Amino acid sequence: MNMFSTRKSEPPPVPVSTSPSSNGTSHATESRGLLSRGVSIKGTVKFSNELVIDGEVEGSIDSTGTLTVGEHASIRGQIKTKSVKVRGTVEGDIVASERCELQAGCTLHGDIEAPRLVVDENATFCGSAKVAP
Repeated sequence: MNMFSTRKSEPPPVPVSTSPSSNGTSHATESRGLLSRGVSIKGTVKFSNELVIDGEVEGSIDSTGTLTVGEHASIRGQIKTKSVKVRGTVEGDIVASERCELQAGCTLHGDIEAPRLVVDENATFCGSAKVAP
């Protein structure tokens, strides 16, 4: 790189290593993961820290971490995690041990169970909610 260049260097992307096990599950081993747009998974997704999904998942998501369902994401199955932000489409139930947030433009067809629930204006929610500590 030229010493007088005005171009700013960008931090390198965080590598995410997923290791499929014999039963069809994937485990994210880094602190932050990304399932990008155009990627599709059938089966169980498990992770421990943070995952952003902007692709398609058909199956369950099980985690002790934070999940962000991106605006282009489509999830068909149950989500069980510590915290979840939904911007895309979810068809299935959500169980969050800390917080569930339905952001503007999202669609959820399913039930929610969480101690804290945030529903933005313009979020579509068809189901029931159990909000209890």
